[in-house]
Amino acid sequence: MPGYGGSGADHWQTHWERELPATRFRPASWDEADAQDWADALTRAVEDEEGPAVLVAHSLGCLAAASWLAEQGPGEVVGALLVAVPDPAGPAFPASATAGGFRVVRCRLPVPVTVVVSDDDPYASADWTRGLAAAWGAEVVGIGAAGHVNGASGLGAWPAGRKILRRVSPAAPPRRRPAAR
Repeated sequence: MPGYGGSGADHWQTHWERELPATRFRPASWDEADAQDWADALTRAVEDEEGPAVLVAHSLGCLAAASWLAEQGPGEVVGALLVAVPDPAGPAFPASATAGGFRVVRCRLPVPVTVVVSDDDPYASADWTRGLAAAWGAEVVGIGAAGHVNGASGLGAWPAGRKILRRVSPAAPPRRRPAAR
């Protein structure tokens, strides 16, 4: 689940999508983000897959994933890795995402969640992110100064992130891609 604008070629999510059994959810627009559209896209992505799912979200995708889990319940979702959660009240948060209805849920989420926090993320302070993670009942993994943990952070395929992902989903069996039609 990329964030606002999608995840470009240098983003760790794009590397992971190529390397892992993964499906990128597909909202109508990455740049004119709408919370309901993103929730519907997530529902379709989870329903289209076979077996249990682990959500891997970045930035605005984290807010969409948390809201979806709080409203829909876990269904086939067995865990979530939420990386670089943005603060909608922060000065760097995209105005169009605010208009699109993205909000912060502050309740315990119904699946195990790990939140990855960077000390110098321009979209949210580490303290704000840690407080939100506590409300979600999430484990927090601090990764030091890594910016917004995106393509500009220079992480490439982000092998350290893959280790965190394995901790989030050790019991989840490998996902199978649906057969081509």
